[in-house]
Amino acid sequence: MDQQYIRNFSIIAHIDHGKSTLADRLLELTGTVSKDKLRAQHLDRMDLERERGVTIKLKPVRMQYTLDGSKYMLNLIDTPGHVDFSYEVSRSLAACEGALLIVDATQGIQAQTLAHAMKALEENLDIIPIVNKIDHTNADIPGTMQQLHDVFGFKEEEILQVSAKEGTNVEAVLRAIIERMRAPTGNPHDPLRALIFDSSYDAHKGVIADVRVVDGSIRKGEGIHFAASGVDAPSVGVGVRTPDLQPADLLSAGMVGIIETGFKDIHHVHVGDTVISHMDTSPLPGYKPAKSMVFASLFPMSADSYLTVRDALDKLRLTDAALVVRLTSSKALGNGFRCGFLGLFHAEIVQERLTREFGLDTLLTTPNVVYRIDGVEVENPIETDFSHQSIEEPWATLSIFSPNRCIGPLMQVCQERRGTYQTTEHIGEQAKLVYVMPLSEIMTGLFASLKTASSGYASMDYEVFEYRPVDAVRLDILLNHEPVEPLSRIVVADQAERIGRSLVEKLKEILPRQQFAVPVQAVIGGNIIARETLPAFRKDVTEKLYGGDRTRKDKLLEKQRKGKKRLSTFGRVNIPQDAFFTLFANS
Repeated sequence: MDQQYIRNFSIIAHIDHGKSTLADRLLELTGTVSKDKLRAQHLDRMDLERERGVTIKLKPVRMQYTLDGSKYMLNLIDTPGHVDFSYEVSRSLAACEGALLIVDATQGIQAQTLAHAMKALEENLDIIPIVNKIDHTNADIPGTMQQLHDVFGFKEEEILQVSAKEGTNVEAVLRAIIERMRAPTGNPHDPLRALIFDSSYDAHKGVIADVRVVDGSIRKGEGIHFAASGVDAPSVGVGVRTPDLQPADLLSAGMVGIIETGFKDIHHVHVGDTVISHMDTSPLPGYKPAKSMVFASLFPMSADSYLTVRDALDKLRLTDAALVVRLTSSKALGNGFRCGFLGLFHAEIVQERLTREFGLDTLLTTPNVVYRIDGVEVENPIETDFSHQSIEEPWATLSIFSPNRCIGPLMQVCQERRGTYQTTEHIGEQAKLVYVMPLSEIMTGLFASLKTASSGYASMDYEVFEYRPVDAVRLDILLNHEPVEPLSRIVVADQAERIGRSLVEKLKEILPRQQFAVPVQAVIGGNIIARETLPAFRKDVTEKLYGGDRTRKDKLLEKQRKGKKRLSTFGRVNIPQDAFFTLFANS
C-alpha cells in the first residue's frame, strides 16, 4: 500500500478519561470488529485490566477505513494511562506520527494528560485534541476547551467534541486522523529497518515481535538480523493484529505488524532493538531504557516452584520491558529474585499477573528506592556496609492536579512528607501544585493520601531529577537477638524510632508464639530503639499432680523454666512466609 494512505497513531489520556471506550468506537465504525462480537474495553485482553478499569499493556491494532472513495490503513497503538506505565506510552509514541489527546469534560486536564502530551510534543507528533464525555450531565465543555487552549494553545476549531460512549462525533475523529495527521515516511526499496516496540511469547510460534517498519520490507522466510542481540534468524511468519493475529504476505515501510521469530530463547529479542536485513545497515535510534524507580525482592511461597517462577518472570519481561529481574537469596526466605519496577502499582500488577496468568503464589518484600552510597547507585542498600559518610536519595518533581478548593489539605500532605513547595498554577477551576519531594516519600502511599485529602479528585505525576544528601540509617529487626534480613530497611534518621516501633508492634501481633519468650527489637547499629516481647506458650506441667506437698509443684515449674531458658539461648525462631506476606501487605 502507498504510504500516503497509512496513518499510525496512538491515544493518550489520563486514566479513566475514556481512551479504551473511544478505541471501541473506532473498532466498531471501521468494521474491524463486528458489533455482535465487540465488548467493552475490547483491546484490554487481561481480566485484571477489565476488573480495575486500567489499561496495563499497549495494544496495536490495524483498521481499514474508506474516506471520499480512498481506502486508508489506520494503525492504532492503545496506551496505558497510569503514571507507573509511562514507559509503555513512550514506546507507543516512538512508533507513531500522530496522537489523539483525550480530556474528560467532567474532570478537565489531569496530571497524565499533561505528562503524555509533553512526550508526544517531544516526539514531534501531530496531536488532535478531543473533549470526551460531552453527554455527561456534569460536563463542562467550554471550561475544558479553555484549559486546552490555555495549557497547549489549541484553537477552538481544532478541538473535537465527542461522546465515545454514545458514539457522538466519532466519525469526525476518523476524518481528522486522515486529514490532520501526516503519513509515514521511509523508502520501501531500502534495506529493512524495523523498530521493535513490544513482544510476546507463544508456545508454538516462539517469540513474537511487534514492529514498526521504517524502511524496506519483509516477507515470510526472509533472513533477518537483530542488531542489539546480534542474532540471525529466518522470519517464520509476518502478520498484523486486527486485533487477533492475522498472517500477511508483506510488511513494508510505514506499516505496523508482527514478526514471528521462532525463538524459544526469549533473551534474543529486546524491546527497542532494530530488525535489519543486512549486517552493514545502521540500526534505528532506540528508546531510552526504562529506569526502575523502586526495587523489591520476590520469593516463591514454595521452594519447589522456584524454577516455575523464574520462567514466568522471563515471559513477563517479554511483554513488560520495564521489569528488571536478577537472582537473589535470603536466609529466611530462600532463593528469589530482585526486581526493579517503575512504581508501586507496577509491582502490584506484576505480582498479580504471576498469580492469575501462571497460578503462582509469591511474596513481595517492602520496596525501596535506589540510593547513592559514596557516589555508587545501590539497588539493595541492605547488602552494603552502611558506615559511609556520603548517602544520597533521589528527589522528584511532583505535579498535582486538583480542584482549587483542595489546595490546603494537599499542601499539608506534601509538607508532612518532606516536600518543598515550588509553584501553584490555576487553570480555571483546577490548580496545578508543584513540589519537589524525596522519591521514597512518593512511593510510600502518597497517591492514596492525596486522594483522601481531595475526596478522590487529585491526580499526580512525577519525574526524578537529581540526588540529594540524606541523613539516613539502616533499621534492622532482631528476633531472639538474630537479624531478619528481609525486614531490614533504609529510613530517614528522624523517622527511625516511629517506624521501628510500628514494625515491632505489628510483628508481635502477626508472629506465631513459640515455646519460649521471643524479644522483637528494632535496632540501629548497636542501639535498640524499640522492643516488644512475644510471650511463650505455657504448658500446665502441674496438671497431672493430684496430691503431695508444694515442693513437687515447684520442682516441675523450675524444670520448665530451665528448659525455656535453654530454648531461648539455642532455639531459632522459624518465621512462616505468610507472616512476611501479612507484614509486607500492610506496610
